[in-house]
Amino acid sequence: MHRLLLNVFVLLFVFAPYSAVNAQGYPNRVIKLVVPFPPGGLIDNAARLIGPELSKELGQPVVIENKPGAGGNVAAADVAKASPDGYTLLMASAPLSISPALYKSLPYNPANIEPIAILGQLPNVLLVNPESGINTVADLVKRAKANPGKLNYASNGNGTSLHLSAEMLKNQAGIFVVHIPYRGSTFANVGLVAKEVDFMFDNLPPALGLINGNKLKPLAVTTATRNPALPNVPTMIESGYPNFEVSAWFGIAAPKGIPDSASQLLQATLEKIVGRKEMVEAISRLGATVTFMNAQRAAQFMKTDTERWRKVIDYAKIQMD
Repeated sequence: MHRLLLNVFVLLFVFAPYSAVNAQGYPNRVIKLVVPFPPGGLIDNAARLIGPELSKELGQPVVIENKPGAGGNVAAADVAKASPDGYTLLMASAPLSISPALYKSLPYNPANIEPIAILGQLPNVLLVNPESGINTVADLVKRAKANPGKLNYASNGNGTSLHLSAEMLKNQAGIFVVHIPYRGSTFANVGLVAKEVDFMFDNLPPALGLINGNKLKPLAVTTATRNPALPNVPTMIESGYPNFEVSAWFGIAAPKGIPDSASQLLQATLEKIVGRKEMVEAISRLGATVTFMNAQRAAQFMKTDTERWRKVIDYAKIQMD
């Protein structure tokens, strides 16, 4: 009897650490990273930079799954409803902070998604046709005020950050211009090159080729500081609009309730990844700047971002179903 009890004790002693690791060790299986947009765009490209490095560091496969639709809400809903175990993550971006202010109702509760980290930011850039004779933001505003309702601007669709950036300019500059939504920024750029519209805001990366090819002229970037890709282009703040600060951003989020240990591991790992010189350079080639924010700072940033967009949305009386 004593020998039997001793054997049981030995077995428990030997296998207890193994059982604890299996119960608590994260990660021990495949992680899914959900991307809210189709392959080939900025957010997808960023995910394909981060995903393999995350896999190497964590020792588990990171599978990227594209789930486009409804301005990012399809993917957000998928992640919000997933188990909060750290094995389903969202490649988060600006729509995650815009949607709560923009939509009457959402297919998910925004409170059911929590940020893990923000990894990078990039500006929108205010663009005109080089043949327009407009060389500064002041020139554009002056022309708009002299011709109320006669100028128009393009965007990649209603409720996007590009649309809302122009509405922010309307609000702060006190101008009346007409919105012409296109089916994506590529078509909007074509419209501006063809002089169908007078100006537009675009994310910097897709606009860089046209800027460098002298097809479009940048007037200002929307971040608080100038962008290294356009060092001679002023910010909107420098152009006379001290409250005009907008940035597209990307990061990682998870279902609400992810264990602290998993969140902390992901935060530390992501900070390590984006801190590497080669990753900084790769993200820079996307037109973005590495800006690491941990979960706490990211949550505050997103809250501030939502309120910033809510003011613009209320001013412009925009609401999506």
